[in-house]
Amino acid sequence: MLITPAYAQAAGAGDTNSMLMSLLPFALIFVIMYFLILRPQQKKVRDHADLVKNIRRGDTVVTSGGLVGKVTKVVDDDQIEFEISDGVRVRQMRQMISGVRAKGEPAKESAKESVKDDSSAK
Repeated sequence: MLITPAYAQAAGAGDTNSMLMSLLPFALIFVIMYFLILRPQQKKVRDHADLVKNIRRGDTVVTSGGLVGKVTKVVDDDQIEFEISDGVRVRQMRQMISGVRAKGEPAKESAKESVKDDSSAK
């Protein structure tokens, strides 16, 4: 009531520079998220796809469920068959393979076993 209509309309539009400065932190956060999260994740997915694609008969595989076995047959593009024990064969989706060990790769020794072996050799 006490303010004249001219003063009420005087609030002008914001400066375009201030609008750009208010959006800059969001753009900066997106760039940081891309380099810290999205890019490494894409690399990990690409590496896993290459790993799964190159599974051959005779490879020792580790499934995401923790089973370890030797590949006996590559059924098709989606499935493999591997042996977890003598005469026990399992079919598994390729995408569920979490790791491939090279043929004849020895199990890694723990640090205690290697120290124990060194002391017994003396």
